[in-house]
Amino acid sequence: MVRDKIPDIMGALGKNFNTRTLDEPEYAESLRKKLQEESEEYLNADNNQDALKELADVLEVMHALVQTHGATFEELEHIRQHKRKERGAFKDRVYLMDVEEERNA
Repeated sequence: MVRDKIPDIMGALGKNFNTRTLDEPEYAESLRKKLQEESEEYLNADNNQDALKELADVLEVMHALVQTHGATFEELEHIRQHKRKERGAFKDRVYLMDVEEERNA
């Protein structure tokens, strides 16, 4: 899956290529794979600038994925804020090392 303007860019460069439009199930599956691809590219970024560019790609894929779930990004943001209020964020850098199970007496 590529961004919408990539075929135009390739055409302007004189490249020969073929494309097709995905149906809804293919589109959703391709977006999931694209999210994984873009996340891996982020994890492999060597510097802050490249990392931010990859995060922008992740965010673009997320915008598209939200629509496949019949929602808006504003709705997703509302869910994020609710979870943040209930469970917190990640700003305190807390790392959970282990949890002891309660023993029944």
